[in-house]
Amino acid sequence: MRSLELFSGAGGLAKGLEISGFRHVAFVECNKDACASLRQNFHAARVFEGDVRHYDFSKISDIDVVAGGPPCQPFSFGGKHRASDDVRDMFPYAIQAIETLKPKAFIFENVKGLLRPSFQDYFKYILARLSYPEVPADGNWRDHLNRLHTIKHTYFQGVKYNVCYKLINAADYGVPQIRERVIIVGIRSDLERHWVFPEPTHSKETLLWQQEVSGGYWAAHGIKTPEKCCATPVVHTDLFAPTLLPWRTVRDALRNVPDPTVRHAIPDHIFRDGARVYPGHTGSTMDWPAKTIKAGGHGVPGGENMLRYENGKVRYLTVYEAKLLQTFPPDFIISGSWGEALRQIGNAVPVLLAETMGEHLMKTLQTSLKKHTETAHIGLKQAMDYTNDPHF
Repeated sequence: MRSLELFSGAGGLAKGLEISGFRHVAFVECNKDACASLRQNFHAARVFEGDVRHYDFSKISDIDVVAGGPPCQPFSFGGKHRASDDVRDMFPYAIQAIETLKPKAFIFENVKGLLRPSFQDYFKYILARLSYPEVPADGNWRDHLNRLHTIKHTYFQGVKYNVCYKLINAADYGVPQIRERVIIVGIRSDLERHWVFPEPTHSKETLLWQQEVSGGYWAAHGIKTPEKCCATPVVHTDLFAPTLLPWRTVRDALRNVPDPTVRHAIPDHIFRDGARVYPGHTGSTMDWPAKTIKAGGHGVPGGENMLRYENGKVRYLTVYEAKLLQTFPPDFIISGSWGEALRQIGNAVPVLLAETMGEHLMKTLQTSLKKHTETAHIGLKQAMDYTNDPHF
């Protein structure tokens, strides 16, 4: 299936979708270093370096999936929280791509802050516009939202999408990092496919069980069980081990990775001095999933992007280590300086999470579902009920 990647960044979402079977027709990205990363890892001629507002969607065709991560700064907890008033809000251009290309499906990723109460109405507006991308967006967005709410999805005759969203934790899908993100998926209604988010495969409870009850985690790493072994105290009431796989930890992800201060042959595994602890920035412990790897502000990687050892010492993650914690392949090339590379990695969708969602989307699009019983077309116009859209 053919896909278009918007706001591609370094290509975490793109790599995961590629692994799951999608073939990228084009990448749209404005950051020069991210574009350099894309050219190193994908088809270089398909990378459009520039503003999405200047990209001509009509020059490509037969796109099955539009994917991307619209800039998160307008909705980030660490940003200015301006949402639709932020010039970096690119959701309108993602919707423009859907309107022009009419793909079978789309998948977008954004920060947890998108769900905060102060953004509730605008988020509803995003979902409504994604549901009915052909309805003209004239005038104030709040007035447009009210008009969209009058549409009865069942009877709307234009191009429409069944849109779902969910706040997920990447750690629940095998990513060695606690990373909460909103995933939005839409499938064109005429395909009669039904999207359900894949069930988690990993759990905190299983990791705690293996650390505190069975001791299997420590045995697997050849480590003596410490007296105080886990980051989160827990009281076990179950008599049997949980059924899901355990959350993956930093130690799991960096198994066999040499210390960056010793001699090795890994090009992007370079020690960088100067790490220090300060309130809210204490680094990630080895025996727990990493804290969220962040891009940081003003191009500087966040102080969270550190490792913290049992003796309290900290050091910055190397580019190589950050790649592994974001589940990039070890040979994936991230261009730019250390700070720029960490920014790209922090902005990326974990590759394993993208692969999981991509495989599920591919299966959903390729599997026919039984047709739902529809209201008879006799008297259809008389039956139309312009009430609020049931999505909201």
